Amino acid sequence: LLIFFMVTTTFNRETQLQIVLPEASGEEATIAEPLNVSIDAKGQFYVNQHQVINVDIETLKKAIRQAAGDDSDPQIVVSADGETSHQSVITVLDALSQVGFVHVTFATSSSGK
Repeated sequence: LLIFFMVTTTFNRETQLQIVLPEASGEEATIAEPLNVSIDAKGQFYVNQHQVINVDIETLKKAIRQAAGDDSDPQIVVSADGETSHQSVITVLDALSQVGFVHVTFATSSSGK
């Protein structure tokens, strides 16, 4: 039965299609660097490695806006020390939300197991 199917089956031959792609001129797309917000074990905030002097939410929002510049929707990476309080992380997320930035990811490290 297997031999019957092998003999009677037709196999499609795929041929490679030759395509000449058009050339385009212009600037290459630039990928924006993400905006990094870090929190150390003591709850101190850093925006792009610059320490935020005051830990209140208004100062943090101002630092985030300043670091974002003209980018109205930057990619945000939040890095929090494993020993930092949950409230510090919530404060950062609240500040980002109030500024209007929604593309937030969390930096993690592998467990090494």
